[in-house]
Amino acid sequence: MSLFKLLLALPIVALAACGFAPVYGTNGSANILLNNVLVEEPTTRNGFLVTKQLETRIGRSSDPRFNLSVNITTSEEGLNINAEGDIERFNLLGIANYSLRDTQNGQIVASGKVNSFTGYSATGSTVATQAAEQDAQKRLMVILADLIVENLVVTADLPS
Repeated sequence: MSLFKLLLALPIVALAACGFAPVYGTNGSANILLNNVLVEEPTTRNGFLVTKQLETRIGRSSDPRFNLSVNITTSEEGLNINAEGDIERFNLLGIANYSLRDTQNGQIVASGKVNSFTGYSATGSTVATQAAEQDAQKRLMVILADLIVENLVVTADLPS
């Protein structure tokens, strides 16, 4: 075997030796989340977008083992000001606080906060700017929901 092939195979052998297992695999630590979480009913457009992405990632349950509550706050900051004093680019900042509660004993098994941002341009017409802003909000909510799922999978002390 050449040295190149040996060096190429070494990380794979090391990964297998460390006990690596997919989190959604047969005995994966996150299997209990799949189709077992009920996200609290959203009251805002952003809440709906986050809930939609969460349910896409971990499913929706009619008889949930866990309840997930999410509180979203967003803010906007202008970035680029032209010679006339008009803002041409905005950053949309988002923070999502979440908590996952076990419905069997009422304990919170995971909680945390995730944050991210997206940007959009305001150089077009009013309609184009509004469309760009709504698209940025949608992208931001998808990012926040994905970060929540990632945190739940990695850090939650989930019962078996």
